[in-house]
Amino acid sequence: MPALLSSPSRVFRIVATAEAVTWTGLLGGMFLKYVTETTELGVSIFGMLHGIVFITYCVTTVAIAVDQRWSFGRLVAGLASSIPPLLTLWFERYAERRGLLAPSWRLIEESPARALERPLAWLLRNPVRGLATGLASVAALTVVALVAGPPVG
Repeated sequence: MPALLSSPSRVFRIVATAEAVTWTGLLGGMFLKYVTETTELGVSIFGMLHGIVFITYCVTTVAIAVDQRWSFGRLVAGLASSIPPLLTLWFERYAERRGLLAPSWRLIEESPARALERPLAWLLRNPVRGLATGLASVAALTVVALVAGPPVG
């Protein structure tokens, strides 16, 4: 398995940080567009980038929640932390302190016992296919979001 994907802890830290960084970029772009009324470039760049990273964070959170056997409430909290700016950083630290992010993928060694664990175990044990499936999932969900249109509000 590539070092980048070697542990749930490492993957979650990277994706949670990327989500917070792109949120910050989008907020800066919105400031320039709506407050200073100088340029829309920041929103154009960071809007799409943040959308992709947001979806990546959600897919990653679900995969890690299944592998680490998080409760449904913790899964919802992890997903909800992607909505307020920068809260993914806090949730990642919370999850790390609470031991919710193991240094290794449980389903690589352990036999899957639940329905959602079976496909995830296969994807984790076949990392090239797993990564390709993850990227395809993010791409498909991004297309769905683009078809649905921008957030209203």
